[in-house]
Amino acid sequence: MPNMSLKRNEMPTQDAKIRARNFDEVALGYSKETAIDEAMRCLDCKNMPCVGACPVKIRIPEFISKIKEGDFEAAYQIISKTSSLPAVCGRVCPQETQCESKCVRGIKGESVGIGRLERFVADWHNTFCTEAPAKPESNGHKVAVVGSGPSGLTCAGDLAKKGYDVTIYEALHTAGGVLVYGIPEFRLPKSIVAKEVETLEKLGVKIETNVVIGKTLTVDELFEMGFEAVFIGSGAGLPNFMGIPGESLNGVYSANEFLTRSNLMKSYEENPQTPIMKGGHVAVVGGGNVAMDAARTALRLGAEKVYIVYRRSMDELPARREEVEHAEEEGIEFCLLCNPTEIIGYNNPDNPRDAKNGFVCGMKCIRMELGEPDEKGRRRPVEIAGSEFTIDVDTVIMSIGTSPNPLIKSTTDGLDVNSRGGIIINEDGLTSRNAVYAGGDAVTGAATVISAMGAGKTAAKAIDEALSK
Repeated sequence: MPNMSLKRNEMPTQDAKIRARNFDEVALGYSKETAIDEAMRCLDCKNMPCVGACPVKIRIPEFISKIKEGDFEAAYQIISKTSSLPAVCGRVCPQETQCESKCVRGIKGESVGIGRLERFVADWHNTFCTEAPAKPESNGHKVAVVGSGPSGLTCAGDLAKKGYDVTIYEALHTAGGVLVYGIPEFRLPKSIVAKEVETLEKLGVKIETNVVIGKTLTVDELFEMGFEAVFIGSGAGLPNFMGIPGESLNGVYSANEFLTRSNLMKSYEENPQTPIMKGGHVAVVGGGNVAMDAARTALRLGAEKVYIVYRRSMDELPARREEVEHAEEEGIEFCLLCNPTEIIGYNNPDNPRDAKNGFVCGMKCIRMELGEPDEKGRRRPVEIAGSEFTIDVDTVIMSIGTSPNPLIKSTTDGLDVNSRGGIIINEDGLTSRNAVYAGGDAVTGAATVISAMGAGKTAAKAIDEALSK
């Protein structure tokens, strides 16, 4: 019998007071019984609007039907035909604005928990299936992928399944890109990413770490090595700043640096090689998912108080609603309709180095109100004269977006970029250079994991069509 409940099954989570001081995963996952019950809410629509809203076109009603039958491995095989990272997507994909936003059940109630079901299926497979995926027969073609983030992993996986000899070149010492350096353990355990990467390696994908394309090797040299196509999925690792006084003080981080030190370099451990400021009062400037990650990480690192400072209201906050709710439950304070104007510092005269650089001791802000819509349709924040105030903070984390790293462009002739530094591509992901493709944040600037995966999938299809002629 269909489950006609208007509400989806709740996701069990750690208690907020406990999880706010540990790095264990917040969401605990559905049980087998809960997953089947939630799957029963799916109406198996013939026109499948949820599939059309998925950037990688997962066959959603089909995999959910298998969950209803209790055949979880079959459900996983259906998902994996179009997605190389099901356990990742089930955790960090913004389903509420994509597949779930088109779910028919959402018209008169809550949509089916598609993301939660995808996570359950992937975790079931990773726990109980030990059989390695069949390695496809080689088709004799070689492709290089720059970057092991979601777009690179997806492109590599799709090509490997078609028999391509694929090598991924990763600048850091661990594969996964933003999945390992940008997203905290409590949202996406690194063991999950490692498992997804291992699955691709079993398909034959080779991964070379500590290789900076543009320094260690150039794109031209990749072609000289026999690669017939190159996909650039190098992400957007160049942080943006506001340009206000005090941003060079000790205690001011970009969210990229702060999260990389914690997630990848394990600065939360005792005596870390890459230290990070802990404790005190922390202000995170921005309102996206990265800002939520930075704020919640600061709390777990021992901050006494954490503020989210955002220049618009809660209605305009771009972060996933679930992440905002989790942050509120954990005690993070939202300073909305506020904008920083200066970071205040102090000097330590007993230490010449400290006296020169200074340390954060506060942040001046001004209150805002929403005016007329801007070019994107969002109401533009306008300063309220005479409303200045100061927040007492020891650390400031800037989370106002990132831009593509300019290194590859500066070392690759004929690669066109736009005014924001994003690589210009056509609808197939092809750049201005023959046989060089790109996708993900290297093209768009910071965006979602699933949109980057969609770009990697588009490019893989185009590469296959070009090389298989």
